[in-house]
Amino acid sequence: MTLFTDGASDTVWPDFSLNRPMLWVALSAFSASIWLPGIPLRLAAAALVALGIMDAWRQIRLEHQRARLGEAALSLSEEGVIITDASNRIVTVNPAFTRITGYTLDEVRGTNASSLSAPRHDKAFFENYWQTLKATGRWEGEVWNRRKQGDEYPEWLRARVVSDESGRVTHHVCLSTEISIHKARERDLQRIGFEDPLTGLPNRRRLHDLLESRLRHLRAGESLDMALIDIDGFKEINDGIGVELGDRLLAHFGQRLARQVAGGVVGRLGGDEFMVISTTTHDDHDNWIKGLQNHLGQPFEIDQHSLRLGLTIGSCRSPEDGRESGVLFQRLESALYSAKRNGRNHSQRFRPSLDVQDSPQLGMLNDLRNALAVGGQLELHYQPQYRLEDDSLVGLEALLRWQHPRDGMVSPGDFIPLAERHGLMATLGDWVIDQALAQLSHWQSKGMPEVVVWINISAMQLFQGDLETALASGLARHRVPPRLLGLELTESVLLDERAGDIAPRLEKLRRQGHHVAIDDFGTGYSSLGYLKHLPLDKLKLDRAFIQALPDDQADAAIVCAVLAMARGLELEVIAEGVETEAQRDYLRAQGCAQVQGFFYARPLPAARLEAQWREQISAGQIIKGKSFAEASA
Repeated sequence: MTLFTDGASDTVWPDFSLNRPMLWVALSAFSASIWLPGIPLRLAAAALVALGIMDAWRQIRLEHQRARLGEAALSLSEEGVIITDASNRIVTVNPAFTRITGYTLDEVRGTNASSLSAPRHDKAFFENYWQTLKATGRWEGEVWNRRKQGDEYPEWLRARVVSDESGRVTHHVCLSTEISIHKARERDLQRIGFEDPLTGLPNRRRLHDLLESRLRHLRAGESLDMALIDIDGFKEINDGIGVELGDRLLAHFGQRLARQVAGGVVGRLGGDEFMVISTTTHDDHDNWIKGLQNHLGQPFEIDQHSLRLGLTIGSCRSPEDGRESGVLFQRLESALYSAKRNGRNHSQRFRPSLDVQDSPQLGMLNDLRNALAVGGQLELHYQPQYRLEDDSLVGLEALLRWQHPRDGMVSPGDFIPLAERHGLMATLGDWVIDQALAQLSHWQSKGMPEVVVWINISAMQLFQGDLETALASGLARHRVPPRLLGLELTESVLLDERAGDIAPRLEKLRRQGHHVAIDDFGTGYSSLGYLKHLPLDKLKLDRAFIQALPDDQADAAIVCAVLAMARGLELEVIAEGVETEAQRDYLRAQGCAQVQGFFYARPLPAARLEAQWREQISAGQIIKGKSFAEASA
């Protein structure tokens, strides 16, 4: 049915009418038959009358058939339909309405439709509803109604005015879709965006918000004690007792820490790093740190293991060491890095000199600037992506690597945040764009497989650099079509106010041919609102939800929810961090289309990747995930 479509005509069938030429001919023949001389003429008139009656009867039967078809269509609809008269009294409903609300037609016929609404909407809401409906003839939005059993539920309502030929309102038609499941999924995704999935503690993003809130509400005489705690040698512990017990240790550690600072804030930043925030009126920061060390130094009983942990702590205090959350986070990290550099299992409080002379990051920053200026140290490694349906290669993710001449391979987790804090991200991002396009051009000239290369775009590139110019000039210089360069943006980038309204910019890039994906989906603030309105092609499901599959029920539920949501939004999903056959099989069974991870291949330098392609092509093989993984081993 097209009750709610725009256009010149909003009806499914032509209007019923007996104003037809054949009927007028029949009426004329009937009137003239008594004056016609002779039986032949009268018989001819009678024949015309019969034809007219048959035509009218045919139209009446057709109208009845259309009515039956319309009722059948309404009965099949999964959306509730209510038809009311001009006074908003219910005339009829469809079976879906009964299934959703519990009310039958006999129970609601003649009642005012507004009596079904939940008492969540004020008078102003209904005034706006009726004003819009009268002014435009239609209304659409979210409302809360109440079922027969008394429970309240949200629905998406579309209302339409039906008028007669004179313009007088005769009926209202309302189409409602229950959105309880969608609302629950959005709440789950919001929770995921603010919580660490392993411990249930606030994650980095949430900790920033909580710290800002505590700073705003500090009263005279109050201070904030903060500590960043790193578990010494956790990798060795994890290797010794196993990943599962290691995860349990982290969960117990977080619980013990939360009990120690009751009334404070405890969160996990990732890995084996935890953060503590506590409001105090006493100048006893050092004693507070000692209390944490003593409490956390007691043994942890994990399965049959009794473990005493060494802890390295960086700490600071507000307002003495700063009043802004970003500054305090940076100073906590400076204190922790200083403590690590000077040995383990002790604490270091922030001091101003750590911002410059004692910061281990200052040398790295200078080296990174030198690497960008001189060249020869930065390179891209490429991790293949595969389609699960046929195990075929569908893309490559370009990952930035820094081969330091003295320190060897530097982790991106160390130098990327440094580049972002010190304004190097736009330059670094432009280098990645140019290098990826140069590599694509080289592969094209050598007849290598044509696949999309995905690069990561940071928030800094969007509001500090000129992303569109860098892309356009690089594409023209290397003669690469835009469809071969995909753009991955994290959720934090999409929601960063400094980047402005990003939707028009992404839409323009998509029109030019670029594919756009959300990276690390689920680890930031996941909102269905931006998924609905932003021009996106793909979601990349973060490895945090993949590593415990298929045994972890919570991760399995999250993965299934994201896949179902993506299907509804017509978005592709790729799961990253696939490391086992069981993970791959579970994702395939749930309908995940694409994967990448160590199970297939580790990130490889371009030269090695190209060499393996050549080997497979010369052997007459199609480049597939299984064979590529064997070649990479």
